[in-house]
Amino acid sequence: MVENDGSARMVKTVAAFKDELNAIRTGRASAVLFDKIRVEYYGEKTPLAQVAQISVPEARMLVIQPFDKAIIGEIEKEIQKSELRLNPSNDGKVIRVAIPPLTADRRKELFKQAGKIAETSRIAVRNIRRDINEDMKKQQKDGKITGDELKNAETELQKVTDKFIHEINAILSDKEKEIMED
Repeated sequence: MVENDGSARMVKTVAAFKDELNAIRTGRASAVLFDKIRVEYYGEKTPLAQVAQISVPEARMLVIQPFDKAIIGEIEKEIQKSELRLNPSNDGKVIRVAIPPLTADRRKELFKQAGKIAETSRIAVRNIRRDINEDMKKQQKDGKITGDELKNAETELQKVTDKFIHEINAILSDKEKEIMED
């Protein structure tokens, strides 16, 4: 029961980790790059994907076609302000964003950034394990579970924790390969 709660929380942690890694720009064009970009639309900060169609016509090019042409300047400004370091250009109808190849220094920077995000996620998984272990020890103290049940639950929880740490490491490894390829 307690392990199931921990497993569900760990699944959410890994999903959040994947989302954060998707926002890291690699040398390839991907609409996911713009997931965190919000534009002012009718007085609200709205996700870019809700106000425009984003397509990838070629490996290093993105095309953004706003549903309302009036916000084309706002979209361009938000892309320039983002930490993606991209320079969009518009022709009045669509915005084109060329994805330049990454420099060696930028690759190292992104590599470090991905590693930090992974470590934060690993710490979050371990914190979930710690919280659940504390809850189980409290249950034993209150007489709700026996010492053997506690020991078995801790062993199972450690296996679940190891599985999620391994998953985070595998996802990081894939992202690092993506960052390093040209």
